[in-house]
Amino acid sequence: MVRVTRPVIVALTMLAVAVSLMACGGSASPTAATPTGSTPATGAGDALCGLSYSAFNGSAKVQANSVYSWTCTSTVRTVAGNGIPDHVVNTGNFATPISVQNIVVNFTLSPTSTGGVSGPVMNPGYAINSVKLDPGTAGTCMSTATGTAPGAGCVAANGQDPWRLEALGGAFAFGTDESNAHVQPNGQYHYHGMPEGIINKLNKGQAMTLVAFAIDGFPIYARYGYTDATSATSPIKVMRGSWQKKSTPDAGRPSVATFPMGTFTQDYLYVAGSGELDECNGRTGVTPEYPNGTYHYYITDTYPYIQRCMKGRLGPVSAAR
Repeated sequence: MVRVTRPVIVALTMLAVAVSLMACGGSASPTAATPTGSTPATGAGDALCGLSYSAFNGSAKVQANSVYSWTCTSTVRTVAGNGIPDHVVNTGNFATPISVQNIVVNFTLSPTSTGGVSGPVMNPGYAINSVKLDPGTAGTCMSTATGTAPGAGCVAANGQDPWRLEALGGAFAFGTDESNAHVQPNGQYHYHGMPEGIINKLNKGQAMTLVAFAIDGFPIYARYGYTDATSATSPIKVMRGSWQKKSTPDAGRPSVATFPMGTFTQDYLYVAGSGELDECNGRTGVTPEYPNGTYHYYITDTYPYIQRCMKGRLGPVSAAR
């Protein structure tokens, strides 16, 4: 049974640990109890505060309860959950089944810009459903790599070679599902790109859709934004990042005949002004939850998909994961 409530804020144990910067290493219909979702709060600064969710996800690849909640004090926004997706997961080639995690992450309720860029950051935020965002991989290739098969010069995890593999859009198959997600060896489900399941579940259509918060406290939206960043009455459009594939490969790169451009992180170059977004896939402007304006990030359909750097101050973050 789906339960959506607005509970009294509870005290959560705060563990003073730093944010991890490590990268990740058949169809069936959901049961009638598949989560139907809920609508986040829309007041400026209180987005998601008081949201609580618990439901069984009967999708083919899940078969578990999805549990998460968002609570706020005057200074801190907290997500607590089990990292189980609350949407359909029927595809994907997962080496490890999805399993319950212990997710408790605190974000500042009043994020501030540093005026610069922090990064690279490989785990830049958490989605509404407590699933982490993890755009990079720990896969690498040697300069002499000849293919993706074992022993051909590439590894999918714990790589130490110079050419960093991308999870999406390249030669190497990472088994991602219909929400551009897959599973780490510890069973942790995580998104590498557009979280289509969350978008479909919220069912807002072509509209700005809040799907996550970044570890610096700024909100993260998926795909759509206002044509004019300062006007909520301007038309909605698909946001374009400003990272472009290089026209020629870097020196020493493995052959493009085997590894097409886009296989490696180094295949992309930031070209300011080529899209609407900055090098961290964000911009400053108004949003439905922040009508007075705020810096915010976007998940886009093209690289970097999810931001790889941060514009906000990265203070101590309390997390148990």
